[in-house]
Amino acid sequence: MATAESGAANITIDPAYTVGPVRRRTFGAFVEHLGRCVYTGIFEPGHPKADEDGFRTDVLDLTRELGVSTVRYPGGNFVSGYRWEDGVGPAEQRPVRLDLAWHSTDPNLVGVDEFAKWSAKAGVEPMMAVNLGTRGTQEALDLLEYCNIDGGTAFADQRKANGAENGYGIKMWCLGNEMDGPWQIGHKNALEYGRLAADTARGMRMIDPDLELVACGSSSPGMDTFGEWERVVLTETYDLVDLISAHQYFEDFGDLQEHLAAGHKMESFIRDIVSHIDHVKSVKKSSKQVNISFDEWNVWHASRGESRTPTGKDWPVAPVLLEDIYTVADAVVVGDLLITLLRNTDRVHSASLAQLVNVIAPIMTEPGGRAWKQTTFHPFALTSRHASGTVLRLAVESPLVSGGKTADFAALSAVATIDVESGEAVVFAVNRSTTDALTLDAAVAGLGDVRVTEAVTYTNKDPYWQATADDSTSVLPAENVTVKADAGRLTAELPAVSWSMIRLAVGS
Repeated sequence: MATAESGAANITIDPAYTVGPVRRRTFGAFVEHLGRCVYTGIFEPGHPKADEDGFRTDVLDLTRELGVSTVRYPGGNFVSGYRWEDGVGPAEQRPVRLDLAWHSTDPNLVGVDEFAKWSAKAGVEPMMAVNLGTRGTQEALDLLEYCNIDGGTAFADQRKANGAENGYGIKMWCLGNEMDGPWQIGHKNALEYGRLAADTARGMRMIDPDLELVACGSSSPGMDTFGEWERVVLTETYDLVDLISAHQYFEDFGDLQEHLAAGHKMESFIRDIVSHIDHVKSVKKSSKQVNISFDEWNVWHASRGESRTPTGKDWPVAPVLLEDIYTVADAVVVGDLLITLLRNTDRVHSASLAQLVNVIAPIMTEPGGRAWKQTTFHPFALTSRHASGTVLRLAVESPLVSGGKTADFAALSAVATIDVESGEAVVFAVNRSTTDALTLDAAVAGLGDVRVTEAVTYTNKDPYWQATADDSTSVLPAENVTVKADAGRLTAELPAVSWSMIRLAVGS
């Protein structure tokens, strides 16, 4: 990377240089039976804003405003001990089960049918995960038959009897979850999992050859098996799957500059996964391209007390778990992670912010009470709303900064999209420096005539400001960034620790 003089960052935006399409599936989320994500999150019968099916309409409204495209369900670690049959049929007849993953109790009031109904109301595409921990190929095939076959078979007719006349047509399926992790129920080594995933994928494709299947990749780049896991699993599954998963979380351990290196670290992880995928492709001499489903990502302060699970004889229903309250800095990091996913749209074909409600989430609720937006809601919602068309490959010159453990990463993180049909280009930019403002100087002559239609920045003099149910609006994205466009150049002042969006009307 070239470096610019201190305090200045230069980019060149030219529509001739592209990365790939803006993929709507980049803006996915995740609903797991964990803590209060489902119960008192998306589902709370008796709430003043619950609809006839028990779904909170305030959460549905916020989900639509957030711009979520896909939602992965039902886990997560939860899925590796899940019996999907427990969650169908008359609610009063469903068994109450222990959830070993989160030391909780699940009443099974929400299951496959409820999730499908909620997805339709929210306007999202369901992404289903199957249990390859305590269960296997046959149970996955049964679930697929229940979900997608319109009628005439035992499981399809069971679904019809449960009130869903037509199949759900679910296309995206995860073959288990984090099976490389020793914490996972049914944890397997790479060869064991790879062969089970291949058998399951083969059977599922016999039912529907057009499914999009996701094999489990590594749970994080810090896993000792990372790389070798991908090699072995893809050697077994390469011709049977479309995507391999990636999971990565980031935490502020008291070094804000290091925390702001998150996007830089995600970029490195993506590059490494691509190299492992393409190694197997080369060895197999395959013409098929497997890509990445980054189906768990977020800021998660996992070492804090709110992430400690119950213990002993305490098996509560929907306990308060993983309920991080996010800062402005966390929101800047989330905005940067989205920029990184877009910048790698040629290989990252799907992504899921983990999670949607209450559990490390952009949406929070009070049982029986209010729903409100966390700081992280805003960069996600605005990027989802305005990124469209094609992702452009930028030439970037930026000053470098260093965190406590991460040296020499770019202060500027940026991506641009262009939608020829609407005549709009959008620049998303993060200043990762904790101390210095950046002057962004963009060469935009290739876009033709340019006019700034909107420019907003999310920042605060206190980067640790947090939204609450009582005050979620004091700090919002605001038109407080100075932007000028003239003679083929665009300049903007980007405050330290900030996320910005600049929308441009472009000519031919």
